[in-house]
Amino acid sequence: MPENMTSPFVVDLLLTLRQDRFRARAWGIFLWRSWLMACQTATENSTLKRSWLRTTAFITFLALAILIANSLCIGLPDTLRLLPGLIFCVVWQQCDLFWHLGLNRSIHNNTLFPTLGIANNLTWLRGLAASYLVGRLIGGLVVTSGLALAIFLFAIATDILDGSIARRTKTQSRLGQIADAETDFCLSLSLIIIFLQNGILPLWVGIVMLLRFLLPLVAALLSYLAFAHPLRFGSTWPGKYAGLAQCLYFLVLLAPPSLVTFTSILGTPLLCITICLLIAAPIAQVVVNMQAHTTTTNTITHPE
Repeated sequence: MPENMTSPFVVDLLLTLRQDRFRARAWGIFLWRSWLMACQTATENSTLKRSWLRTTAFITFLALAILIANSLCIGLPDTLRLLPGLIFCVVWQQCDLFWHLGLNRSIHNNTLFPTLGIANNLTWLRGLAASYLVGRLIGGLVVTSGLALAIFLFAIATDILDGSIARRTKTQSRLGQIADAETDFCLSLSLIIIFLQNGILPLWVGIVMLLRFLLPLVAALLSYLAFAHPLRFGSTWPGKYAGLAQCLYFLVLLAPPSLVTFTSILGTPLLCITICLLIAAPIAQVVVNMQAHTTTTNTITHPE
């Protein structure tokens, strides 16, 4: 599909959905036409489709390796309980990737990249790690602090690498931005639930942390479905620092007992900083959207 047709097509889908009052039939049409659009993108870009197939094969191989390692290290009964949740997450992850192949476009000039690239593959590796945690939670399995720490450190490393590689290779894409946000949400949600289960995180703190992800998600869905108009949810300095502070606080919670002297000193101040930044982050997003709306209104009212 031509680049300049993608946005009107999506807006048309959303307007149709809204006009039909979000009935089941309207949702069916919406999902079917979206799927046809994804298939058309894959058909017209065979190199990109093959790249998706390679990524899917790679993630599937790693998922099988994880299941085998889990069986050897923890036991077969544990793996059987892990299996349904992990399979669901991996299948969802790869289907979601196929569905959004049309968003594998440069954020600078909207050019469709022919392959997914290293940066996106690193993001999907982080997604697989998050899927493992979600699978254990779905299966009602215990996640120790040591296991959570190992996965979290891996996630931090891939998060740093994928952004750095995307900037260096100039392959920053809209797909990567969405995948990064979805993966961070799944990983943070899993860790927060684990912390609550293990009794190392107060409930009210977990709720505030979840709202950091849920409020923008709800706002974005409302803007698309109710108004067929996207809200901007880009990076802001409060948002970046909130993510960094939350990351450091998670590390403090997961630190081994031998470091309790340091973690007890850092815990409370770091929590206060994290909460303040988590509150400031959505406020910054509101300001950014208000400025963007004002600029758009002025452009329409006073064209050059």
